[in-house]
Amino acid sequence: MPNELGKRFTKDSASHITNINCTLKNIKSNICADYISSDSKGVIIATNNVTSSSDLQEIEKYNNSIETLRLPQSKSYLKIVGISYYVNKSSTHISTEDIQRVLKNTHIFNEIVLASRLRIIKVSPKSDIAIVWIDIWDSQNGDNAKKIINRCFNVRNIVTMVRGANMNPGISQYKNCWKWGHSARVCRIQGSKYAKYNGPHLTDNHQEFA
Repeated sequence: MPNELGKRFTKDSASHITNINCTLKNIKSNICADYISSDSKGVIIATNNVTSSSDLQEIEKYNNSIETLRLPQSKSYLKIVGISYYVNKSSTHISTEDIQRVLKNTHIFNEIVLASRLRIIKVSPKSDIAIVWIDIWDSQNGDNAKKIINRCFNVRNIVTMVRGANMNPGISQYKNCWKWGHSARVCRIQGSKYAKYNGPHLTDNHQEFA
């Protein structure tokens, strides 16, 4: 839907919601429209549950000018592992703006929309590796996340990878073995493993052959 038309549609959102719900009630649907909003991609009609194709067809019949309808969105939680914390081995650490520029120019993120600000966490005080936590808007089934989880891409000359993550990144993860839920005191691994390959080589050695 063109931008101006979308604005006019959302301006009368209360009456549109009433009419849409009457339409859905007439076909004995269990779906109820909650609210209407819009963005650059079109009009968004949020519902109380995932809509079926027949529900969407009825909503489209209500207003033929609607070009884009989207299902209710949820968030998926991801992390990018293996990123160098420092810029060109200098004392300057990588910034969220640096990461955003990389994501903008990386094809696997073309259809990905961030749901919140990126978070960069150094894995340990002595490490030169960072984890970047990204929250993205996704479908109820997590389709967007599934497309990019375990995909690799370059950040400068380093090969990094997208992993699935928990909702709360505050869970302890010891960065020698990259396992969740325990600290250095109880970790039995000898030496360090690299985040992506889980092998016993250090970051510097990985950079030489990346």
